[in-house]
This record gives sequence, C-alpha cells and structure tokens, in this order.
Amino acid sequence: QIVKESQQQHGLRHGDFQRYRYLLLILMDAERAWSYAMQLKQEANTEPRKRFHLLSRLRKAVKHAEELERLCESNRVDAKTKLEAQAYMAYLTGMLRFEHQEWKAAMEAFNKCKTIYEKLANAFTEEQAVLYNQRVEEISPNIRYCAYNIGDQSAINELMQMRLRSGGTEGLLAEKLEALITQTRAKQAATMSEVEWRGRTVPVKIDKVRIFLLGLADNEAAIAQAENEETKERLFESLLSECRDAIQAVREELKPDQKQREHSLENDSGKVSNIQYLHSYLTYIKLSTAIRRNESMAKSLQKALLQQQRSEEDGKRTPRPQDLIRLYDIILQNLVELTQLPGLEEDKNFQKEIGLKTLVYKAYRCFFIAQSYVLVKKWSEALVLYERVLKYAREVQSGAGAYTNSLKELPDVQDLITQVNAEKYSLQASAILGKLHNYTRPLSERFETFCLDPSLVSKQVSLVHFPPGFQPIPCKPLFFDLALNHVAFPPLEDKVEQKAKSGLTGYIKGIFGFKS
Repeated sequence: QIVKESQQQHGLRHGDFQRYRYLLLILMDAERAWSYAMQLKQEANTEPRKRFHLLSRLRKAVKHAEELERLCESNRVDAKTKLEAQAYMAYLTGMLRFEHQEWKAAMEAFNKCKTIYEKLANAFTEEQAVLYNQRVEEISPNIRYCAYNIGDQSAINELMQMRLRSGGTEGLLAEKLEALITQTRAKQAATMSEVEWRGRTVPVKIDKVRIFLLGLADNEAAIAQAENEETKERLFESLLSECRDAIQAVREELKPDQKQREHSLENDSGKVSNIQYLHSYLTYIKLSTAIRRNESMAKSLQKALLQQQRSEEDGKRTPRPQDLIRLYDIILQNLVELTQLPGLEEDKNFQKEIGLKTLVYKAYRCFFIAQSYVLVKKWSEALVLYERVLKYAREVQSGAGAYTNSLKELPDVQDLITQVNAEKYSLQASAILGKLHNYTRPLSERFETFCLDPSLVSKQVSLVHFPPGFQPIPCKPLFFDLALNHVAFPPLEDKVEQKAKSGLTGYIKGIFGFKS
C-alpha cells in the first residue's frame, strides 16, 4: 500500500519515472538524517558525547539537501518546487550553523529561508499558505536568538515574549532559549536585594527566589495576553511550577534554623521572621495564581454550558454544573489557606479583603448548586439557594467600600444578581407549569384541575388506573367468651358429700349383688 500510494503521488500516475526515482529518495534521506539528529539532540542532554554524532548527522542532512537543490534545477521541476528546495536547504544549513554557534551564518540562512517561505505564502491560496507561515513562525525565534548573540540586546525581550505566548519552544532552540532567559534573569537578580509586600520590606538572598520574582511580571503579562485557553492553562502551570520550586528553596533555608522557625515571633516587634514572611509571600503568589487558574477554567466551563445543546449533538461529553461546583470548592479552600498565612493573622485589611472574595465565590458556588437542582426539577430547593446567592451578593456590595479595587478582577456580583432574578422568575414559572402539566395521574383523579394534556387525544390516553389497585376491607370478626371469667357459681359442697356417700353404699351393694 505504501509503495502504490507513493507511486501515484510522485509521478508514476503520469509516467514520470524520473521524478519518482531521485527527488523523493533524496528528500527522505535528508529527513532521515535530520530526524536522527533531533533524536541525538534529546539524548545529548544526559550523554554529552552524542553531540558529535548530532553534528555529523546534521552535516549529512545538509549534504542531501544540497543534492536535492541541485537536482531541482532541472527543467522538469516547476518554479514552486525549486523555491521550496532552496528554502529547505537554507533551513537545514541554518540549523547546522546554529549548532556550531556560527550566529551570523545561521542568521543569514534562516533569513533566506524566511524570505522564500513568505513569498510562497503570498503567492498561493490561504489554505496552502498555512504550512509556509508555520515554518516562518518556527524559525523566527532562531533569528532573534542569533541577533541577540551578534549584539542586538533588544532581541532578548522579543524572545521572551515569543516563548511566553507559545507556552514554550521546541527543537534546537528550546534548551538554548531557556538557558539564555535563566542567565539574563540571573544577571538581573544579582542587583535585586529585597522585596516589599503589604508595607513590609524583606531581604531576598536566595537566587532561585530572585529569578522567580524577576520573571513574575513577564509571566503574568503573558497569561493576560494568551491567545487561547490552552496556552493560558500551560502558562499557569509553568508559573505554578516555578513558584513551587521557589517555595521549596525557602523551606530548605528554614530547616537549618528549626528553633527560629518554632519561635518565629520576634520579642520586640511581634512580627514573624523575614524568611518566614518571604515564605508567606511566595505562598500567597501560589494560592492567588491557583485561584486565577481555576477561575479561568470556570469561565470556560460556563461558556461550554451555554453551548450545551450543540455539544450533545456533536457527541461530546456535556459539562455539568457539578464540574463548576468542584472548581469553586477548590477556590474556597485556597482562600481559607490565605487567611492562615503566618504574619497576616493580624492584618485586618487583608482578612477583610479575603472575606469579601470568599463571599463572591460562595455566591457563585451556591448559584451553580441551584442550577444542579433545577436540572432535576427540585424547584423549592433551587429557589432557597437562589435566595442565598442574593444574600451573599448583597453582603459583598454593602461591604466592598474601600476594597473596590481589589475586587475588580473578580466576577461581577451585580451581573450575578441580575441573572439570579431572571432565573427565579423562570423557576417559578417552571414550578407552576409542572403542576399544570402533571400527566402522571389519570383523568379520573384530576377532574377539578385544569390541565393541558395532549395525551388525551392520543392512543396512550390515561383515563383510570387499570387494573384497579387493592383496597383495604374489614376482616371477619373473631368472638371471645370473656364473660365466663366473671361468673360466680353457687356452693355445691353439700351435694358433693351426699354424692360421695351414695357412691360408697352402691359400691358395697354391688359387691354383694344387692340392687336398690
């Protein structure tokens, strides 16, 4: 099957044996050498000696690409294929020079490749241009990396934005770009000595923590500018991973000084130690990021709930309100952990702010619990929960006051109040219609109730219960003679004695044969 498909696709359909004989073969040779080089690139992370073999395979790939470009100069090859062969040759050449750290030559090769692909993308339909544009996007970070190594210091910012927008890089550039960003942040971290949070300044002596805090703003900006939910989720996970590493580094610093951690309150000021406060700050960042991630996921699920009908038609798993309830449970647990951070127990403003946020998320959690009851037609339970939502929302509005700025990033409770009021009216209507459309009872039991029942004119009309159900009836009575227990009999002693005598005389007479 592979042979037949290859022959049909590459010339033999039109009797062009020459095309099938050499162009495809050399292209596959080049691809084989390149893929082997990428495999060795992955293995070279743990086995550095394989780097020599990697360079050898890349040189082999370039050699095959040169032969392919030469053969494509034939008159049998169209202009499009010739340009593609030149771009392919420039791409592999750039990768080889990149690995040799010949930045200027690599940049020239990549730029040539980029120029050809951009021209091809403009010359053909939008559908055909997709592949060319993908290759342009793939090599753009390589070009900026080469420019940075040549001396363009502004390229580092563009590289970081490229990395953050895509959530990571692949290929030869991935490892080098990560190392470059870490190196750049490490240089900046050397000048960072302290951090201020909630009016307190603490020194930062751990390099890993410095690097994380320096990149925090860039990471958050990239999350805000993420093009889709998948990229945003990947960036959230990356930020949380870096934060966990920084927290672990602080914990390791806390371990040697166990006594200080156990008695972290200073006798003079009553504040926790600087290292413990830094730990609280990093934990705050981690929990806040986790809350934002779960909130982002909740928004995606809410959109999916609105498109529920279409999802069911597509055969996909339909999201349920229970999925949202679980997310809000996690958010509320994170808020509880925030209130317990060491050093913030006496911060009334912080506790008030977290309390208001808790009310907001409780309101949304309660709303989706009500939605789950609506799905199973438990109208009274849902109505009670809607009233609870309104109670939480009004408490937030009445207590916001000076905390309006800190609540801007949270879901708007006014929108929730509007939605709940609409849902309440809809719920009441559904409850009334549910009673009016009570088709479960037969017609004989609901003569006094108006009901729009289309089944009455159908073949499945329910008039009476048939067969009729069993009904209780009285059993046959049982009679007990209780009066006998209360009857007093006359004395019979005199009669009993006379009877005894007559009995003895008769007995004697009977022995001797006398008869009375």
